[in-house]
Amino acid sequence: MALLQIELPDGSVKSVEPGTTPYDIALTIGEGLARQSIAARFEGEMVDITLPLSTSGTLALITQNSPEALEIVRHSCAHLMAQAVKSLYGDEVQVTIGPAIKNGFYYDFYSDSKKFVPEDFPIIEAKMKELAKADQQVVREVMSRADAIDLFRGMGEEYKVELIEDLDAETVSLYRQGDFVDLCRGPHVPRTGMLKVFKLTSLAGAYWRGDENKAMLQRIYATAFVNKKELKAHLHHLEEARKRDHRRLGKEMDLFSFSEDAGNGLVLWHPKGAMLRTIIEDFERKEHLKRGYEIVVGPQILKTDLWKMSGHYENYRENMYFTEVDEQGYGIKPMNCLAHMLIYKSKPRSYRNLPIRYFELGTVYRHEKSGVLHGLLRVRGFTQDDAHIICQPSQIDAEVKGVMKFVQDVAGIFGFEYVMELSTRPEKSIGSDADWEQATSALKSALDDSGQAYELNEGDGAFYGPKIDVKLKDALDREWQCATIQCDFTLPERFDLTYVGADGEKHRPVMLHRVIVGSIERFIGVLIEHYAGNFPLWLSPVQAIVLNVTDNQAEYAQEVFEQLREAGIRVELDVRNEKLGFKIREAQLAKIPYMLVIGDREVENKTVAPRYRDGNNLDAVGVDDFINMVKTDSLNYK
Repeated sequence: MALLQIELPDGSVKSVEPGTTPYDIALTIGEGLARQSIAARFEGEMVDITLPLSTSGTLALITQNSPEALEIVRHSCAHLMAQAVKSLYGDEVQVTIGPAIKNGFYYDFYSDSKKFVPEDFPIIEAKMKELAKADQQVVREVMSRADAIDLFRGMGEEYKVELIEDLDAETVSLYRQGDFVDLCRGPHVPRTGMLKVFKLTSLAGAYWRGDENKAMLQRIYATAFVNKKELKAHLHHLEEARKRDHRRLGKEMDLFSFSEDAGNGLVLWHPKGAMLRTIIEDFERKEHLKRGYEIVVGPQILKTDLWKMSGHYENYRENMYFTEVDEQGYGIKPMNCLAHMLIYKSKPRSYRNLPIRYFELGTVYRHEKSGVLHGLLRVRGFTQDDAHIICQPSQIDAEVKGVMKFVQDVAGIFGFEYVMELSTRPEKSIGSDADWEQATSALKSALDDSGQAYELNEGDGAFYGPKIDVKLKDALDREWQCATIQCDFTLPERFDLTYVGADGEKHRPVMLHRVIVGSIERFIGVLIEHYAGNFPLWLSPVQAIVLNVTDNQAEYAQEVFEQLREAGIRVELDVRNEKLGFKIREAQLAKIPYMLVIGDREVENKTVAPRYRDGNNLDAVGVDDFINMVKTDSLNYK
């Protein structure tokens, strides 16, 4: 039998017998390398380290230090967690799916009797460690689809049966470790003993296959690393994220709330939160006006016929709310583009008018599933800094670059780094291939010219056009989808938008849909977590609070408060009969930048004693000097 020729990354070639595994090849190089190897890449495809090779090809070993290793370790840990759960709770629990994700892994379980709680985590982790210590072999098996269905049905794992029944394949691969077996493509680590560093982190609910009409599952989130140092750093990161959670800080700072009486996903903005929104919205208007945008306002509902014309009814209906007035159907707007097109069509347009940039802080409503609602980050009613640029095809490049510069400026003002993605045509879409190709090329060209690095996100564009998505990176290096730029040839066609060209003939414009921060609600949630609630002075809903030491200073405290308020400083007054330390702690909890403590000395000298929220005390200054200091600090965005 002819030997196989296996080429390694350094260009060397190993001649081996058919059936030799990547692990065997690793052993010929060194025992240490073999111990560290957890999988391999054969002919570019990820495979198990124990796969018997049957053809010649290129081989790269994946060790615990390889970039690909972490995903394999985490996916293997998902199986280990499922094995531990089944070992502990048996037929009481059914397993479904358990993938690796960006920061760890999860497994979804179904049970009509066992309700998982965080107190179960140490028990499950202990069983995982026991199974890992047993160093069970992880063995891949290939089985016919019919036999696999019989196997899992006999085990009472109906969710696995459903998955296999939906597969268009004659055979499936399974992985066994001890008495546990799971449906999986792999690859996995060869032994459970290689899984040593893991931690269960949280619980959540999830509908089976994301369908709210199907069973609710229990999702256990966890993470895994190849060493304890990385796990420790990750857990510290999670703790920091918990401290910054906008839902907790929003309550402590009295910014917003939610109420079952109002409805899920609908925000109630308290005075301080509404002030924060107002500051951001005023900032938005100012920044748009100086870049040549015109402010417009559209209605909250539009006839259903318009949503059918736009394609939203066919492609986006499940995300919309509908109502009826005088026997006429209306759709509550999930987007602002239709009204902007109607404004454009209200009179003839010339090429000399283009580009036209319409901007609206437009409130929209979208039908989000209850399971995905998450504080301000995912709501059903929100306001977008939405704009539509209607331009000639020759103007696309300059307009896209202008929006990208706008995004860059705003990200810098708020202290964000960001990454970009180019998302292409999805399977569910409208418009011609030629239009999609032209739109995609226009966005790609603008990105390439800018020198901005970006990733290609195939098939994730809007249904009417490709898009550039901008993901902000916050203080914890987490990514948040905010800005987007979408290039649309299709809706101008459907709504018969035209302009008169230099030749006197009618031509079809192009429309760019874009947001800079996106949802105001989501952006505020991101800002709270980015700043940990410690907003820069210009953005703080309350910039200073006046505190008296005793009732003897209440009158002067009132005078200072009124003087600051008249000067345009956002200020509060606290002259309650409470200890000064208590009032200071409350002000610090509310993240107010300046506390102005008024004692007998301040009354006598007509001064204030500023104390910053981090506890640092500043020298006593006159009230006018403090006002000038705040105004100077607020002149420039920080």
